[in-house]
Amino acid sequence: MTAVAENPTSTSTSSNTSDTAASAAAPSPFLVLAGTVRRVERLSPSFVRITLGGEGFDDFGPDGSTLDLRIKLLIAEPGRPLPLHLASSDSWYTDWLALPEHERGHLRTYTARYVRGEGHGRELVVDFVLHGTDAAHPGEPGPAAAWAAAAAVGDEVGVIGPRRGLDRRFSGVEFEPGEARRLLLVADETALPALSSILESLDPDTRGCAVVEVPQEADFLPVAAPSGVDVHWIARGDATRGAASVTTLHAECGLPSVTGAVTSGVTSGVTGPAVTADGDDDVWETPVYSASGEDVTDEATTPVGPDETYAWVAGDSATVKTVRRLLVGELGMPRHQVAFMGYWKSGATQI
Repeated sequence: MTAVAENPTSTSTSSNTSDTAASAAAPSPFLVLAGTVRRVERLSPSFVRITLGGEGFDDFGPDGSTLDLRIKLLIAEPGRPLPLHLASSDSWYTDWLALPEHERGHLRTYTARYVRGEGHGRELVVDFVLHGTDAAHPGEPGPAAAWAAAAAVGDEVGVIGPRRGLDRRFSGVEFEPGEARRLLLVADETALPALSSILESLDPDTRGCAVVEVPQEADFLPVAAPSGVDVHWIARGDATRGAASVTTLHAECGLPSVTGAVTSGVTSGVTGPAVTADGDDDVWETPVYSASGEDVTDEATTPVGPDETYAWVAGDSATVKTVRRLLVGELGMPRHQVAFMGYWKSGATQI
């Protein structure tokens, strides 16, 4: 999964001394914490849930639903301590980069499944996908998946996230449907924790369609969705990643047919737009941010109306690009009604 910005902060240019002092004394919007593993629960063949807590977590995260809240996890190199002397400050990322490489450990972006509890009992719950950790999930595991597969109660991991009370616009939450009464949601296994949190937050009268693609049927996890939101689960198996998701958008979500392929390439054994990993750019397009550098100022101030459809699409970049071309390029959805987030890209290390 890819973060929008490593250090989204603002600075004041005021010459007022008291304002400057007050600004300097204000707590950082970021917390850098040592998360201690409190519980480990294997949810399915592909998912393990890890509950973290410890000193400082009483000030962590949002009140209410986490939606698609992004956090950073810092995994130490084997046998080395966590570099948690980093200050909980606006410069934590710069400070981390300044460390010798062998001391940094590995920084990875995840979404929170829950932030719950109060005081010393406040906890962060993260669902990890166990890519490459056993015969059923081939490949080379990343440092976060490897850590999660072996995690035990009492282990520690670094957690960087928003301080409680921070405006959601600056806290790593992208789900902003406005007044939209119909939702279109698309996720793979890496986006399932965020999607689950989003579904649980919706008003009972919300209508829409959610398409969720996971490695196998045993990974169909319980989610609480409003009765008017149809959740379509896809077990990928050996099929092309994302192909069945795109086909399901047409077959089950009421989208008009599209003439021709949305992208170039061949989708084996599946009728519908091909999913291809063309280009090297990351895809992250929301009403308030564009990874391509496009000006989104006007889109950011345009509210989503009650009669409009809002789309939230997250997962591997190739699939997200294909859905973006379908919804925006072919069907003409305005930019203020969509959020496209490439959480990860095949063959690329993303922090």
